[in-house]
Amino acid sequence: MFQDFKLGGDRPVAIQVKEYVKRLIIKGALQADQKLPSTREMSGLLKVSRNTVIAAYEGLEDDGFAYAIPGKGSYVAAMAGHLATDNGGANGSAAWQIDWKARMNEYAVSAVELDMMKQGIRAPKGTISFTSIAPDERLFDLGAVRRAFMDRMAIEGQVLLNYGYAKGYKPLIDYLMRYMENKGVDISGKDMLITSGFTEGFDIVLSALRPSARRGAAICENPTHHTAIKNLKLQGFAVTGIPMEPDGIDVEHLEAVLRKQTNSFDLAYLTPSYHNPTGIVMSPAKRSAVMKLMTRYRIPVIEDGFNEELRYSGAHVAPLIATAGRGNGVIYIGSLSKVLFPGLRVGWVLGDRALIDSLESIKRARTIHTSTIDQSILYQYLLNGNFDKYVKKARMEYKRKYELTKACCETYLSEAKLSGDGGLHLFLTFPSGVSTRQLLEACVEQGVIFTPGDKFFIQEGEGTNTLRLGFSRVSDENIERGIRIIGEQARHLLKA
Repeated sequence: MFQDFKLGGDRPVAIQVKEYVKRLIIKGALQADQKLPSTREMSGLLKVSRNTVIAAYEGLEDDGFAYAIPGKGSYVAAMAGHLATDNGGANGSAAWQIDWKARMNEYAVSAVELDMMKQGIRAPKGTISFTSIAPDERLFDLGAVRRAFMDRMAIEGQVLLNYGYAKGYKPLIDYLMRYMENKGVDISGKDMLITSGFTEGFDIVLSALRPSARRGAAICENPTHHTAIKNLKLQGFAVTGIPMEPDGIDVEHLEAVLRKQTNSFDLAYLTPSYHNPTGIVMSPAKRSAVMKLMTRYRIPVIEDGFNEELRYSGAHVAPLIATAGRGNGVIYIGSLSKVLFPGLRVGWVLGDRALIDSLESIKRARTIHTSTIDQSILYQYLLNGNFDKYVKKARMEYKRKYELTKACCETYLSEAKLSGDGGLHLFLTFPSGVSTRQLLEACVEQGVIFTPGDKFFIQEGEGTNTLRLGFSRVSDENIERGIRIIGEQARHLLKA
């Protein structure tokens, strides 16, 4: 015994010793009321200092796993021995086992089936990966973030470490309300809920709008964000997709569907700017036309403010919620994850005051509140004036990478049609004979991976000749090399 102890990591040695002995007790290798080796003996067995063992034994006493008898030494606590037996320890009965997969409900089973991350490629080190559309962490201004944290903790650190409010951190809400107002949004009659990123906000809104007496029905662009498709399906919505055109959703097709299925839809989910995955920005004319249709058919719109800040050319295009004016039919879900720091899980839902009041209660019931520290760091970072400087730097770098990626695609993938007006990715459509799943298999062998486009389409079998290229975290050299390899393998497929 005690021969398998190994030190690891940067954790204090006394804690590692305490946890090692605790595991032996829980497993039943050390029995109730059994005397532990003396501190001198244990230090020799584990090859650590005696003071380390003394601290470890004191920790075991504090945790209730050991007790000391003055002049005699330390012993295993009786309750710890019972715990080992109850859990199938050395002298206990067989451990109690449950078949958890058999107990999973339809929601859990569907979540696993729709979990794209679990089905993703496990690429070896050195692979050129175009799968990510996260920001490049090398652009992060760590000094400014550190200052924001220290500034806010100095002002109200004790408050920030306690419970917060379900609705959100008020200074951040006030800041973001002004931020949205500067985008042209009429905020009269509207309110805001802070969430843990876009996905939580989307899930809360869907759970509030899902019909209770029947299956829900949603309309969205096709293709669209696969996380949105997943959550719509998990919430029980049947999804109808509307094709995309170079300047956004096909309005004529949308109108035809609405005319045919009047009163059939509970909501629409739309991403008008730097759409994921196509990168298309919906034109101002189409935004106006879409809003007129949604108003006529009284369909609430969930607007995904994805990547709005990452425009590289042209004028700012107002979000749909701004186009709606004083109307309350648009629910805007925003996040700065793709622009700033995904590690700060902060998003927001902007909508009618009565809606937000209900969403606040759902949020409180589920998670109590979004991390107040995360919210306060983001608020102070924005308040310190860092955002505009960072976005300017990020736009310059991502624009350069965008133009490089676009030029490489035009050189090496001339047979593919490109879309993408900004953001962190490009979308490619190959001739119908090319399967991008087969293309991916060929590219994996050459050390390159990308995201097949079919995962963004509503119906199985759609978009099998498309792919998304995320360039934000790929070096210039690897952008050129990776796209060249994709082009070579695509031509092999076209010739086959």
